[in-house]
Amino acid sequence: MAGSGRAVPLSRLDDEGRVGALRETGLSAASDPGMERFARLAAELVGVPVALVSLVEPARQVFPGMVGLTDPWAQSRQTPLTHSLCQHVVAEEKPLVLTDAREDARTCASLAIPDLGVVGYAGMPLTDGDGHVLGSLCAIDTEPRRWTQQELVLLEDLAAACSAELRLRIVSRQREHAYGVAAASARRYRSALDRSQLLLNAAASLSETTVLAEVRQTVRDLVISDLKPVYVGLVLVENASKGQLRRLVDETGSAPMERAHETYSLDSGWPTARAARENRTIIVTDEAELRRDYAPEAVEAFNSLGLFSAVCVPLPGTVVPLGTLVLGWDEAHEIDTVEQALLAALAGYTARAVERALFVENRVTAARQMQEAMLTDLPEIEGVELAALYRPAAATDLVGGDWYDAYPLPAADLGGEDSTAPDVLAVSIGDITGHDLRAATLMGQVRSMLRQADLDHPGAGPARALAAFEHANANLDIGASGSLVHAHLRPCPAPQEASWELTWTNAGHPPPLLTTPGNPGRRLHEHGILVFPSLAGRERTENRITLPPGSALLLYTDGLVERTGQTMTEAIDLTARLLTDHSNQPLTELLDAIMDQVPAPDPGDDIALLALRIPATQPPRTAQAPTTPTASASAEQ
Repeated sequence: MAGSGRAVPLSRLDDEGRVGALRETGLSAASDPGMERFARLAAELVGVPVALVSLVEPARQVFPGMVGLTDPWAQSRQTPLTHSLCQHVVAEEKPLVLTDAREDARTCASLAIPDLGVVGYAGMPLTDGDGHVLGSLCAIDTEPRRWTQQELVLLEDLAAACSAELRLRIVSRQREHAYGVAAASARRYRSALDRSQLLLNAAASLSETTVLAEVRQTVRDLVISDLKPVYVGLVLVENASKGQLRRLVDETGSAPMERAHETYSLDSGWPTARAARENRTIIVTDEAELRRDYAPEAVEAFNSLGLFSAVCVPLPGTVVPLGTLVLGWDEAHEIDTVEQALLAALAGYTARAVERALFVENRVTAARQMQEAMLTDLPEIEGVELAALYRPAAATDLVGGDWYDAYPLPAADLGGEDSTAPDVLAVSIGDITGHDLRAATLMGQVRSMLRQADLDHPGAGPARALAAFEHANANLDIGASGSLVHAHLRPCPAPQEASWELTWTNAGHPPPLLTTPGNPGRRLHEHGILVFPSLAGRERTENRITLPPGSALLLYTDGLVERTGQTMTEAIDLTARLLTDHSNQPLTELLDAIMDQVPAPDPGDDIALLALRIPATQPPRTAQAPTTPTASASAEQ
């Protein structure tokens, strides 16, 4: 192959299964937020100027995730294979680690060396569920690089996580394709009645629903103009082991019988129960049939709705039906084979929407419970104002790894002889990797362990508490990773008793913002490496600054400042201006102003904010905190 030292087997690059898997990822030469995160994390953890998530197609490589690449390659996000070292990872189906690409026979002639500046290279395979190597997560240095074993293990772990994300995307795309094929078959089958538009609308409309009441209303809107039923209802299997059904009640009260017969047995004499029980469509042609075959309460409900005929279609589930879709008419309605097929397809879409809505409903319940348990009630500390805000990424995400915390540390625990000295305030903000309930659970552990570390190391600073947590995180195999800022705020002694001293340590988190009287908001840039189990044991440093009366400090997570079309620098600068412009407003109004103007309307990440302010006017304190050093300090593991 032209432009590379050793020819790469074309058969492997052109493998039909591999090329199909690449297509199913839905990724190409365009930025993808998830892949960008993997590239950014690889660059930060290994310390390289360039990191790529590279997918190798038969004639080119594309970069959905990219850090550090220069134009024109950064603009196009792709190169021909003449500039690809990642093709060798695909061809050999194993990692490629080079101290100097210019000295390896496979790569010495690659145009990636003069054009992209590639010298040191470490690429890990990205695979699909069938073992095809789709590309590489690679770290690139512009100078010869001897890669350490720890760096290679980190890259390998990140590549495994990136591969898992690619597999999820492939499965999702295949499922969407299957639904599309089913919809196409239904359209052809029903072409004689020209009702294909109904199923198309169902696929689109029901895919957006996340609430059960919304599912019912959407189905009603879909069928009302075409099939013209006067009643559309949903009955769900609420407890399969106990054989119980629950009717989804219309809260408008238009069908009182739904409330009167909200729950009933799967074995009862209702046509809806029979449809779910026998997993087949039940058609009621008139009241006489209903009286002959079903229970009196079913007849009573039928009449109360003014129905003459009805159809009950089971909602298909993985093992047993999820429930029944009911359509009723106030006149005779003939349901032929073609319409039964239509209703079966509609029930399939409805069932998937019901499953999603039930999942979200359960997730909402769990999320609310976790939020109530985990989101801190802010303490009342004399001389300090506090306010916090948490917003999940989207209705389907609900909770994630973003968090804040604030709690007092008794002065007696800080080594002071004066037990009447004012409390010291510990504040934290962090972002645990992930956007699911597991991330939220890990977040809860991190918060609790950091509190424990503060209490178990009286007199020590925030860096010592963070180091103690990292030691436990690594040795107890908790597996938490991410970024955070942890700080202690303590009253200054005379003659600065109206001021407070802030001591903080930053583990790879966006910089806190500070405004002081007469000065614009600025960043506290000092920071260290991310929290990562394999990085435990690194020294953590502390920084100190005095906050005079009128100062305000804002801690935030990266969801606030990540927005398409706006750099993080621009978003942070805007936040700093708002912190200054609203410095005299209540903190809750300040946070609302920031949330109104900085993040995207539908942020793709969780957002946590924690603000504190030293009031411009403070009452005198009767006791003083012990004097502390003013120089920067380090925490030992």
